[in-house]
Amino acid sequence: MVQQLFTQGSLFDLQTVIDYGQSVINVAQELAKVLIDNRPLSTKTVSSQMNRYFLGTAASGAWQWKDACEAIEVAQILYLRHLGIKILSLQPQVVVQQLEELTALCPTHTRRSEESVQLQQFSTPLPLAYLVAKAGFIQATDLVLEPSAGTGLLAQMAKLYSASLMLNELAPDRSKILRRLFPGTPLFSVNAEQINDYLVGKTQPSVVLMNPPFSSSPKISSRNPDATPRHINSALQRLADGGRLVTITANWFSPANPSWRETFVRWHSEARVLMSVGVNGKVYSKHGTQIDTRITVIDKVPADSSEIPCITETLDLPEILALIEQLPQRSSWERSDIKAAAKAIVVQLPKRSVVAQAETLSSIPDVVILEYEVIEWSATEGLKDTLYETYRPQRIRIKDALPHPSLLCESAALALVSPPPPTYKPHLPRNIVSQGLLSEAQLESVIYAGQAHGEFLSGSYIVDDSWDNVTVAAQGEENAVKFRRGWFLGDGTGAGKGRQCAGIILDNWCQERRKAIWVSKSAALIEDARRDWCALGGDAKDIIDLSNIKLGDPIPFTQGILFCTYSTLRSQKNGKSRLKQIVEWAGKDFEGAIAYDECHSMGNAMAQEGKLGMVAASQQGIVGLRLQNALPQARVIYVSATGATKVSNLSYANRLGLWQTGDFPFTSREDFVESIEGGGIAAMEVVARDLKALGLYLARSLSFEGVEYQTLEIELTPTQERSYNSYSDAFQVIHNNLEKALEACNISGAKTYNRAAKMSANSQFESHKQRFFNHLLTGMKCPTLIKAIEQDLAQGLAIVIQIVSTNEELLKRRLDEVPASEWKDLNLDLTPREYVMDYLISAFPVHLHSIHSGVDGEEKMQRPVFDTDDYPVISQEAVALRDALVNDQLQVNPSPAH
Repeated sequence: MVQQLFTQGSLFDLQTVIDYGQSVINVAQELAKVLIDNRPLSTKTVSSQMNRYFLGTAASGAWQWKDACEAIEVAQILYLRHLGIKILSLQPQVVVQQLEELTALCPTHTRRSEESVQLQQFSTPLPLAYLVAKAGFIQATDLVLEPSAGTGLLAQMAKLYSASLMLNELAPDRSKILRRLFPGTPLFSVNAEQINDYLVGKTQPSVVLMNPPFSSSPKISSRNPDATPRHINSALQRLADGGRLVTITANWFSPANPSWRETFVRWHSEARVLMSVGVNGKVYSKHGTQIDTRITVIDKVPADSSEIPCITETLDLPEILALIEQLPQRSSWERSDIKAAAKAIVVQLPKRSVVAQAETLSSIPDVVILEYEVIEWSATEGLKDTLYETYRPQRIRIKDALPHPSLLCESAALALVSPPPPTYKPHLPRNIVSQGLLSEAQLESVIYAGQAHGEFLSGSYIVDDSWDNVTVAAQGEENAVKFRRGWFLGDGTGAGKGRQCAGIILDNWCQERRKAIWVSKSAALIEDARRDWCALGGDAKDIIDLSNIKLGDPIPFTQGILFCTYSTLRSQKNGKSRLKQIVEWAGKDFEGAIAYDECHSMGNAMAQEGKLGMVAASQQGIVGLRLQNALPQARVIYVSATGATKVSNLSYANRLGLWQTGDFPFTSREDFVESIEGGGIAAMEVVARDLKALGLYLARSLSFEGVEYQTLEIELTPTQERSYNSYSDAFQVIHNNLEKALEACNISGAKTYNRAAKMSANSQFESHKQRFFNHLLTGMKCPTLIKAIEQDLAQGLAIVIQIVSTNEELLKRRLDEVPASEWKDLNLDLTPREYVMDYLISAFPVHLHSIHSGVDGEEKMQRPVFDTDDYPVISQEAVALRDALVNDQLQVNPSPAH
């Protein structure tokens, strides 16, 4: 079939478009006439017909000899449609003989295309196709699947038995041929290594006839021996119970081969391997090779013996025919109903409506300037020979300010230096001091942050458009900017870092700087930010959740505290980025606060030498630096109790002026890192002392003065021991199934294809396991602990219980699952078993991945596979493993505490 289309240019400039599939069939129809007349096909005849229907010669590039070989195979199919029923009525030995005579009339395939070599497109010779179909014992009621259909030789053999067909072919040209050759037949174009996952929801076939690539996988340039077992395994899973699978493989894929013995044993434990016999390679001589192959027959029924029948020798076709005739009849089967497709759970959230807020959000009443007294300090006052010193602000006293609720301390090294006397006076509501909303130590942070923010780093700088590169500018240079100095809060747990961040933002808010940016580690911490802001008189609506605003859309709020996580800050898609969205909202003259909570998340912001070579800079660190560079007037606050585990992780803190500014003797970030690394922890301590002496750093912690410890030993009961042992066994089973699921999802196999995905899956498993056993052991401790508490109460002692995990999120999830009608009679299971169920349902790997070769030829993992509806393709084998584990867990009673 030929179409002519007008193209740009002359009115008579025509472009001829060939319908490839129809053109091959047109050639095949002419060639079939020759075969029906029992005349040999010459290459001259083939070439002549190809030139005719492809409107050109092979030399001109109109067609390739690979296309001609496809036409020859299709001609054989058309021959079978003409005479196949008559031939099949003969004795099987005569059928084999006549099919051999038919293939002898065809020219030998001597030339192959790059695609046919890459995908190992060796079609099934007709005599061998007949034996495969005969081994399938095909009936008119069967639904036959051919996962690697090629040109349809095996499919046509099944069609001669009046069976229904399901075809799959990945190669586009062959798919075009099949669509023309088998109109109305379901035709798929997916990687048959995962055909069970792609065809979920489709009717299961009763027979599978297959000739998969022996050691080739799509998108993998190197040899992949796992291709054969993956094809067979997926097809076997798709096969209906009681069905039969017949496959042609390389002869090396044999139960007798130690490399593949375990694979066959695994199949034989779930199905029944009836026969595996080698095929003499001369059957493929007309296809341009004489490679030995193998026919394997598997019934999807329970095996009645552990023995796997295998003939290691290669036999001729008549000998194989005799073995096939001895095969047992197939088991009965019923056409199954379409199973519901296992889709990834996608929660459709209602569209968010973002309403621009009014100019004035929180009404902050009675704002006053905070007055304080500056005092003198010397290193000899009250210092003790200890690692830590009791803390109180060293240079200021604030009238009526309350001390911190808990006693604070400071390392002895930091206690030996004091910050400079401040001059900055914050603007805060009067009740912040009178009601003790901020303690004296917390107010000190607000003062010193304001003091630092009132200064600029020395020098002027040029920032490029990417916000990555900052260079020193000449005096008076155009577009040069000055960077406002930042401040570092290094307090430990209990000192109220979030409350102090809110206090610094409130100080700016009261001075009409009503835009702020609060970056934190976790999205859940927005509730902590709201809590701290509201505690100082703010409104929860002042906190804007950036994740509620679509990427790329303008942020509609004229003022407020924009909250986002580091992962959100670095996200980008289709040329749109959160960073650009934030900068456009803030404006280039932004002078508000940027609070980097848990700023150690930006660690490793520069490339550095590691044990195994150079380690690339972290994306979170890079984007954190870009935000600082894009907004040079911003008042930056770094907040972290562990600002840097090593000096190179301080590379995000460029607003402290540690390098390039003249305040410290380091010309660049690299110079600073190299110099301080040589001094180790002692040098880092010197940096901290110097920063404090400049008024740029405070680090206080809760004091444990007067705290005593007593160990309470708990003896487990036999019931508790049995419970612990049973769950240990259960986690061993889960771990084993996890390895199988990773293989089913193409994350691992003979080798690890995606190390990051495997590490993530194992990390999820280990973290859930640790939480589970932590919860389990906590429950086992409770009876003894309760008795000890009762004894202490009887002695008139006060009891303080530290709850490490409240299971609040788990409780919320369970409550969300309960209908409102049942809220009056709640019966929730919040036992340790829920950690197991939560892991299996939400974190057990089930998403299918595709493997491909990179530019260097090394195998690596693509992103998860998606179907045509953009849903993740789910590995049905992994889902079955997960569901079995869920059912097992449902049978286990919740662990008793007593």
